[in-house]
Amino acid sequence: MKNMLRLALTALVFIPVMVFAQATTVKIAVMKYDGGGDWYSNPTSLPNLIAFCNDNLKTTIDPQPGVVEPGSVEIFNYPYVDMTGHGNVVFSDADVANLRTYLESGGFLQITDNYGIDQFIRREMKKVFPELDFIELPFSHPIYSQKYRFPNGLPKIHEHEGKPAQGFGLIYKGRLVCFYNFESDLGDGWEDRSVHNDPEEVRQKALQMGANIISFVFNQ
Repeated sequence: MKNMLRLALTALVFIPVMVFAQATTVKIAVMKYDGGGDWYSNPTSLPNLIAFCNDNLKTTIDPQPGVVEPGSVEIFNYPYVDMTGHGNVVFSDADVANLRTYLESGGFLQITDNYGIDQFIRREMKKVFPELDFIELPFSHPIYSQKYRFPNGLPKIHEHEGKPAQGFGLIYKGRLVCFYNFESDLGDGWEDRSVHNDPEEVRQKALQMGANIISFVFNQ
């Protein structure tokens, strides 16, 4: 029974990936989590990233992203889930179990530190994969050299504490299942220009790096 359940969940995850490969619309989503953190911050980020990818990578992602909770079976309908915020994150036991199964089965989680989420997301992801630690990905990692090349790693979009931008990953059985951009704030760079008034060059770098992540997810 356990093996049958795992096969069923795996099928749910890979259906969107197969559909994507057939040039049919696929949906990606924003994660709605508990704990009081503002999961809903940067509302224009993912729609803008989707539009950029559809225009420049010729993807066929649904322009309207979904919203999904970590403990919901609906998460298996999304091959890519984006997460952001400034504050506390709390995963219940059910969230932890469901999110781990999702990531083990082929799903992908991208996390943006929108300043203030770091201590909480590290704590909660340790519940999901207690045997894993976030490791900084080398600049030679293929996520930095998909359509757009970033030989020095993540672009710096917004200053938080004067630290360099870093890209961390959780690698499960040789596969990158979670990418965490820290001190970069890609999500802010994906937002409408009027929100932060970032120079267009900075916004383009953020969108290009986001497109690399999307490309990597659907090709790894």
